[in-house]
Amino acid sequence: MTYLDPLADLIRSCLPSGAAPPADSDDLFRLYAVLLRVKGEQVCDEDVHDAWSAWMQTIDSSHDALVPFGELPLETRAADAPYTEAIRAAARHMQGRGGLHPPSSPS
Repeated sequence: MTYLDPLADLIRSCLPSGAAPPADSDDLFRLYAVLLRVKGEQVCDEDVHDAWSAWMQTIDSSHDALVPFGELPLETRAADAPYTEAIRAAARHMQGRGGLHPPSSPS
């Protein structure tokens, strides 16, 4: 476990309830943690897709979505949005609360 793992866990905790991350995606969320550190709230869907592409290349180098973001169909592009929002939410949480604890669930 490194300093990236708590960030990855925070991002995962900020995902909307309908999001279904791929199985065995710890390494993917570590890449998202790097985006959190480097881009924070400025992260965009294209950044998320690039991180996913780097991860997917190690899983299935022939995956159809391993193309630049702009070449993806709109419905495929939309799949990155929940992860972008989770990274942004994690950044806001860290700025607002100064810590890595997951946000409280709304009551």
